[in-house]
Amino acid sequence: QKMPPSLPATINIREPRWDQSTFQGRAKHFFMVTDPRNLLLSGATLEEARRVVEDYRAGTVHPGLTEDQLWRAKYIYDSAFHPDTGEKMILVGRMSAQVPMNMTITGCMLTFYRTTPAVLFWQWVNQSFNAIVNYTNRSGDAPITPSQLGTAYVSATTGAVVTALGLKSLTKRLPAIIGRFVPFAAVAAANCINIPLMRQRELSLGIPVTDENGNRLGESTAAAQKAIFQVVVSRVGMAVPAMAIPPVIMNVLEKRAFLKRYPYLNAPLQVGLVGLCLVFATPLCCALFPQKSSMAVSSLEPEVQDQIRKKDPWLETVYFNKGL
Repeated sequence: QKMPPSLPATINIREPRWDQSTFQGRAKHFFMVTDPRNLLLSGATLEEARRVVEDYRAGTVHPGLTEDQLWRAKYIYDSAFHPDTGEKMILVGRMSAQVPMNMTITGCMLTFYRTTPAVLFWQWVNQSFNAIVNYTNRSGDAPITPSQLGTAYVSATTGAVVTALGLKSLTKRLPAIIGRFVPFAAVAAANCINIPLMRQRELSLGIPVTDENGNRLGESTAAAQKAIFQVVVSRVGMAVPAMAIPPVIMNVLEKRAFLKRYPYLNAPLQVGLVGLCLVFATPLCCALFPQKSSMAVSSLEPEVQDQIRKKDPWLETVYFNKGL
């Protein structure tokens, strides 16, 4: 039996498989990255994927490796290892954990929104989870100290919980259906607090910017601001369908005899509806912006522009990992 022809070592697996200049290409990429089934992969499978990817990047092609197997290994690798540091990411912080974790937390937030202790508890759980995700998917490779991480976590979580309680108190005299949207408003506001605080080191020190070939040119705080803004927009977008559609459906269902007879089905039904929304909203909102974002050299800080001009006077665009 003939061996399949050896795979050429020229496939660019540093970039996604699909064209990232189109929304459709980015959506296909993020459906792979956020696939919850990646969480079930064993440590041995992850290490094998890492070995295949790193060997291929170094110019070594494993015998019998097909192009589909190579791309599969690349997406397994991307789902578990940080693109800048190469470190294995915390399990619950990976993008493949977004759907199962968020459907559980969001479903419970939407179900148990009536009492202050419940709002307090579920907002704390949600912001703690967000803090892990924001840290795990940060941009850049600069280390962050435990004290900086602790300060950011406390600030972000406190700000988010206070926001949620403040919004809840404003809705006491409003119709019940409005009260159901308090968790969404709180989550949207909290994302605007949590993400910048958990990534404040990037805002103060900058994130790496490169040329088209990945050659590092310096660190830019202007790039960090753009990256964090794009991530906030994506995260708020993710929350819209999951937190806006189920409340409307549940408001109708709770008036029917079925849920009055079986009230214990309220939470599972809500979690299921949220999960259905998130399966599509998570990858589609991640796809709003390319992960390898870009900006004009002229939009960077003057000192970074000068640094780049010395290396390449004709360069017009730089690239950076925006994080997720």
